[in-house]
Amino acid sequence: MKKYLLIVYKILFKLAGVLLPVNSKLIIFESFHGKQYSDNPRAIFEYINQNYPDYICYWSVNKHYTGVFDDYKDIKQVRRLSLKWLFLMNRANYWVTNSRLPLWITKPKKTVYLQTWHGTPLKRLAADMEEVHMPGTNTEKYKENFIKEASKWDYLISPNDYSSKIFKRAFKFNKSLIETGYPRNDYLINSNDDKIIEKVKSDNNLPQDKKVILYAPTWRDNEFYDKGKYKFQIQLDLKRLQNELGQEYIVLLRMHYLVAEQLDLSEFKGFVYDFSSYEDIRDLYLISDVLITDYSSVFFDYANLKRPMIFYVYDLEIYRDKLRGFYFDFENEAPGPLVKTTDEVIDVIKNLDALEYEQSEEMNEFYNKFCYLEDGNASERVVEQVFR
Repeated sequence: MKKYLLIVYKILFKLAGVLLPVNSKLIIFESFHGKQYSDNPRAIFEYINQNYPDYICYWSVNKHYTGVFDDYKDIKQVRRLSLKWLFLMNRANYWVTNSRLPLWITKPKKTVYLQTWHGTPLKRLAADMEEVHMPGTNTEKYKENFIKEASKWDYLISPNDYSSKIFKRAFKFNKSLIETGYPRNDYLINSNDDKIIEKVKSDNNLPQDKKVILYAPTWRDNEFYDKGKYKFQIQLDLKRLQNELGQEYIVLLRMHYLVAEQLDLSEFKGFVYDFSSYEDIRDLYLISDVLITDYSSVFFDYANLKRPMIFYVYDLEIYRDKLRGFYFDFENEAPGPLVKTTDEVIDVIKNLDALEYEQSEEMNEFYNKFCYLEDGNASERVVEQVFR
């Protein structure tokens, strides 16, 4: 949007918030800046759609990602930052999103803003960050803008007591924090079934006779092309993995939504599959036999399945000491081995015992600290507290 048009749009948005009447049954949903139909907003939407069909629900969609929603004919879409979006946002009684909205957006007094957030924090957030290495900002400005946005939230979802304490402090949040578990994890609890797993594999043309490794790393603050577009070079030796594990396993790659990398996996056809643009990681959790990650919060969700996890942390010292820092003793409390080479990854996978892992004291301690609220009913609890 050109600069002068954006100025006009901002003025219109603010005026619309004052002049337009509220529709008490209108809800606007958004996931990861309109790029996905996923996460906590999806879980809440699906629960409302099934149980309270009198609500009018729209999904805010980035114009480059409309194809993600085209398979869902019953979903009402509105293009993010369009005139219709402006109109609907200012008539909506509720906004539901899992990440920050543009800072210039003025929330109408009549609108209830539900921030679901998108993960249990391992790495430091917002006001807790000592240094910010992201493009287009500095430490002071980043914290100031984050806290300004968080002041608009009326409700904030927390998955556990550990997260609640951090969110209140890091976001300077003093409104209604609801500790319900994460709605997105209802699916993992309620759909962990062999028939569903077989169907997901079949729908995505994946072999039924191979075990699945899910590799889901996070992004690095200081490796970027531009604001909001981050680099990521895969440090795993995929050829070594294929040679050593290809008879028994396949690998699914899931890059973070901020990573702009285009992957060329043509030489690994039939072994490595790029699922970075797949609509919702929840299906990938469900069909995976083992997770490889680093500092991504995906492992808190995957822990609900009590399946093996490997932490490939080749840059641990840099990430821990320079980029972010951690909220707990990651090296001693991570629910799985920390490794730094492809050979170590292969060795761990070859010696996996899934049942032994599930019953380990390490896994149970982690589960009881972070997953104790996840019973398949978090969406219901959120809807009853916020919408009913």
